[in-house]
Amino acid sequence: MLTTERLVLRRFRPADAETLAAYRSDPGVARFQSWDAPYPVPKARYAVESMAAADPTEPGWFQYAVELTAESAHIGDVGVNLHDNRMQAEIGYTLAPQRQGHGYATEAVRAVLEHLFRVQGLHRVSAECDARNLASARLLERAGFQREGLLRRHTWIKGEWTDDLLYGLLEVDFFGVDTAS
Repeated sequence: MLTTERLVLRRFRPADAETLAAYRSDPGVARFQSWDAPYPVPKARYAVESMAAADPTEPGWFQYAVELTAESAHIGDVGVNLHDNRMQAEIGYTLAPQRQGHGYATEAVRAVLEHLFRVQGLHRVSAECDARNLASARLLERAGFQREGLLRRHTWIKGEWTDDLLYGLLEVDFFGVDTAS
């Protein structure tokens, strides 16, 4: 569906269930996410089936499978939660641990943002991350997001209260030009 120099962002396929289960089962990947490790293959199959059936133009979550073009390898995902007004969305992402640190997540997020702003005409995209997840916060900032706030002890997850960082990106800031005027 979307391509970059090194990646293809596409709809999930049944064959992606094994790799989805593998990277979601990594304790370091699951640490700041809503799921627990291990992430069983049957659960991954159900998730892939649900993600493949979603419509990226309709409100709700749509997950792009991130594929490394050179290896035709599924290495992660980028999720978009389109708001009911179809002018705003929330974004999230996950990358297999062995693929982190090579700029793939930033490249994938930027491709999705480009599509959301240029093709779907969104006004704003937001993101949240656990305040301890410094790599995620840095990724958002590299992609152009502005830190807009801190919600102290906001989320109860995995037996503890966590602080959440809030980020936002406007179309005008992404392109550097006010395209609405």
